[in-house]
Amino acid sequence: MAQAYLTETGSDGQGPERRGSRLRRLLDGWRGDRGIWRRGLILGALAVILALVMLLHAQIPNTIGNLGSLTETFLPWLGLIIPVLLILAFVRKSATALIAVLLPAIVWLNLFGGLLTDKTAGGGDLTVATHNVNADNPDPSGTARDVAASGADVLALEELTATAVPVYEKALASTYKYHSVQGTVGLWSKYPLTGSQPVDIKLGWTRAMRATVTTPNGQVAFFVAHLPSVRVKLEAGFTARQRDKSADALGEAIADESIKQVVLLGDLNGTMNDRALNAVTAQMRSTQGAAGSGFGFSWPASFPMARIDQIMVKGIEPVTSWTLPETGSDHLPIAARVKVDATAS
Repeated sequence: MAQAYLTETGSDGQGPERRGSRLRRLLDGWRGDRGIWRRGLILGALAVILALVMLLHAQIPNTIGNLGSLTETFLPWLGLIIPVLLILAFVRKSATALIAVLLPAIVWLNLFGGLLTDKTAGGGDLTVATHNVNADNPDPSGTARDVAASGADVLALEELTATAVPVYEKALASTYKYHSVQGTVGLWSKYPLTGSQPVDIKLGWTRAMRATVTTPNGQVAFFVAHLPSVRVKLEAGFTARQRDKSADALGEAIADESIKQVVLLGDLNGTMNDRALNAVTAQMRSTQGAAGSGFGFSWPASFPMARIDQIMVKGIEPVTSWTLPETGSDHLPIAARVKVDATAS
């Protein structure tokens, strides 16, 4: 009996030993391979170049096809190259490439690692939302009901058409007592809305507005904006000159705002990393970056790759930020909850 017991126990112990021996053989093979430092030099060089692109993205010039802004728009996605390089380094059995891959991994985590953590919290006293509803939306009434169901106290809509505005007004009337539409953008509020006026963003027609919302904790200035679209063309690169010009004008309007607490809602056709939006982003905080979980990509709705729809605040504390479910638009709606400071009004 004792002999049988020992034999069975020894048999069970061979599994881990065999796995351990395979790992040891792999490591021994690497240690005995004199070429591990000479192989994979090209992979190592690619890893270093990738790290430099991410680290020095602000230095990539915009003079040719706005290449810098294009890179910054999709900057987080460069991280997908890192595991590919890592796998290739293992396949090539290259210690040089493995060490080099650490460089872009460290840079990417330094840039975006904070977005991977959940920074959402409870509390707050004002919920805001924004949605580019798409001029060709086949179900504006359903879209209005969907975004109203988010519980937003203040809601901004962009890309409104003259024929769709009455539909949105009717669908939102029972939830929002106050609203104002200026050109192709609009603001709906459960609280009194005053001082509504268009904001000139140098387009020749109205795609931005400003209004004051009197919340239970004081006045907040709201800006709604839909900056011009950008295009990626083979012959011209990332064409965004009009968008950049409008961003500068919007930044000036926000800087001139007399009310201390400001919220910007809208489709800016650019990410927080895009230097072209510096006139706006330099003076405001992204609710997603400060109080969200993940990247909060909003476009395109079918497979979100970039957060070009934004909720930004100035003089207000973000509490939580999230993306809402898909509607009939090609953008996802986004929402945030913030805390209004009653002493700042």
